[in-house]
Amino acid sequence: MRALRVLGVLLLALGALLLPAGPASAHAALLGSTPAPGSIIGSSPSEIVVTFSEAVTPVTGRVQVLDPDGKRISGEPRVSGATLRIPVRRAAQPLGTYLVSYRVISADSHPVGGAITFSVGAPSAAPPAAGEAETHRSVAVATPVTRFLGYAGLTLAVGPALFLGLLWPRRRSRLGATRMAYAGLGLTALATLASLYVQAPASSGAALGDVSGTELRQVLTSSFGLTLLARLAVLAIVAGLLPPVLRGTASRPRALAVAVAALGGLVTWPLTGHAAAAPLTAAIVASDVVHLAAMAVWLGGLITLSVFLLRRTDPRVLGVVLPVWSRWAALAVVWLVAGGVVQAVVQVGSIPALWHTSYGRLLLAKVTVLAATLAVAFLARRMVGRRQVVTAGPSRMRRTVGAEVLATVVILGLSSVLVQVNPGRSATVDQGAVRDEGVSQTLTCPLYTLQFNIFPAQLGDNNTIHAFVYTPAGAPLPADEWTVSSQLLGRDLEPVTQPLLPLLPRHHAAGAIAFPYPGTYEIKFTVRIGELNQATVKTTVSVPSDTATR
Repeated sequence: MRALRVLGVLLLALGALLLPAGPASAHAALLGSTPAPGSIIGSSPSEIVVTFSEAVTPVTGRVQVLDPDGKRISGEPRVSGATLRIPVRRAAQPLGTYLVSYRVISADSHPVGGAITFSVGAPSAAPPAAGEAETHRSVAVATPVTRFLGYAGLTLAVGPALFLGLLWPRRRSRLGATRMAYAGLGLTALATLASLYVQAPASSGAALGDVSGTELRQVLTSSFGLTLLARLAVLAIVAGLLPPVLRGTASRPRALAVAVAALGGLVTWPLTGHAAAAPLTAAIVASDVVHLAAMAVWLGGLITLSVFLLRRTDPRVLGVVLPVWSRWAALAVVWLVAGGVVQAVVQVGSIPALWHTSYGRLLLAKVTVLAATLAVAFLARRMVGRRQVVTAGPSRMRRTVGAEVLATVVILGLSSVLVQVNPGRSATVDQGAVRDEGVSQTLTCPLYTLQFNIFPAQLGDNNTIHAFVYTPAGAPLPADEWTVSSQLLGRDLEPVTQPLLPLLPRHHAAGAIAFPYPGTYEIKFTVRIGELNQATVKTTVSVPSDTATR
């Protein structure tokens, strides 16, 4: 009963961390569209192309285009990687403002909803609103909770199994630790089933209880659903192989089979998260697996010690067990930090993103708590080295390990929220995505297609410019060098040329542009792809003298 009370406290402590979590952020940022958001074009298009920062999958029935009369004119959308193509038929009244509403699933399994507008001829007198389809509050809370339950189950299964298989004292009962290991497997399976269910309303934007059989079938046949079904299969295999391990009688081949199956199960976590859409996917998946495994070993081992072994175990036995565990814990911490560093470098994207994005701030909080936890762990390791547990009893060690457990629970809670927040690299893209205000255009040449946005496109030097390049087929195209020039037409003035700063991902660049006088400016973009390929595209931008009417 004491073990159950301790575990209940841990669950409540971590659950409290998740309650304030806000709605999950979108993870695929809108980069632009053709026609561009907020643009005015001369004729009604036959196809609308929407480009995101990563691969997406449209939600059935949730991608549509409304004409100026509010009638749906869109056909079945098609997707190729990060490019969404929506065929449209000619509207009965083609002049006015059109609304493009979309809801898609990003490559890291998070739903993304929103809308953009463009006009043909001139904007409508009362254009349709372009709001963002938000995730229902009940789903926004349930998603990190299911993540946490999965992490907690993994921890409760790995820690006891490791001790029971390799380091359990012969005279201590195995019953409690065995039950905890099976409870961990059951909790992981329950969390996986809950994640499958929650993904359906997350995709549709409905409330947690508003789910249809069709939506569940779509989730089960998606890459997200197949990955979680594979996790359930691995859990069943591990449960079948585990009994001899928990009794301490497993042969080496069986123990190896359990380890291989467990490793396969761990891979399913990064494949349903940020790593699936990150640059250097293989390296990020591998580092995430290492990070997750090290966390499960460290926290699971601490819980096993705190709940079972540090209570009613002879100090002389602890004098043998704790030095071995101390070495295991030190190794787990090294791999935990190494895996976390690799992920942070790729996912944050830039140093300023550490304090300018929610992801970066959460990561800094996690690192701060980890540093405090490692300080406590150092004290525990020094106690083991001085054999204070044998000479003075385990009471002080129990308090130290308890502090470690509580601190690592906080870290686990922050991780559960962190996976729901845009990575710093994506948040950077989102901040630089094409806006509905200012000037947005798409320029093409045989080498690339370039989309740009100038905001607010008014007199002065406080205008920002973001540009994105793609292949003619619409795929992101990494560029090696960017320059932009502006020249006021009708005056004998030379163009002002300046470089743009490349951003992650490398098909995106940003900078500042000045319009010192009103008039029409010729804007030229020169982009170099590789060592030999370079091309220039140009357009004109009008800057009125009275910007208050813009």
